[in-house]
Amino acid sequence: MPVGPAELYAFLDAQGIAWRTVEHSPVFTVAEGHDIKAAMPGGHTKNLFLKDAKDQLWLVSALGETEIDLKALPKAIGSARLSFGRAELMEEVLGVTPGSVTAFALMNDKDRRVRFVLDAALMAHETVNFHPMSNAATTAVSREGFAAFLAALGVEPLMVDFSKVAQG
Repeated sequence: MPVGPAELYAFLDAQGIAWRTVEHSPVFTVAEGHDIKAAMPGGHTKNLFLKDAKDQLWLVSALGETEIDLKALPKAIGSARLSFGRAELMEEVLGVTPGSVTAFALMNDKDRRVRFVLDAALMAHETVNFHPMSNAATTAVSREGFAAFLAALGVEPLMVDFSKVAQG
């Protein structure tokens, strides 16, 4: 059974990570969340679940405004050619459905099949905002709290400055 919002909040509490969640209508794209962003300070994310040509899984968490060139990304992260991962695979590995993909879902990747790519521009914000396993809410944590979350999972992110990734 995948971890849901309640288990996420309990985990954050157990790690001493302060968090704040705002519930809202489900959002499926970065463009849909403008009112939410206005009500919650910090960096808001877009999250891409990808699979490369060698079957390595990747999760990219970036600032919503960051442009990600999927053709240039493999060179920057050392992957084979990338494509979007199937919804069934996302649900199997991360325990979330399309529209709800989030870095918090790394809690469900018990076998550590996913390599995590983190946008340097996102981590420039003092507060970062992710869906808490559901696209009907947004959870804010401090940059340091998010780093502590990843450390508690044993996940070491690959930090990428997407402004330096060649746009093709």
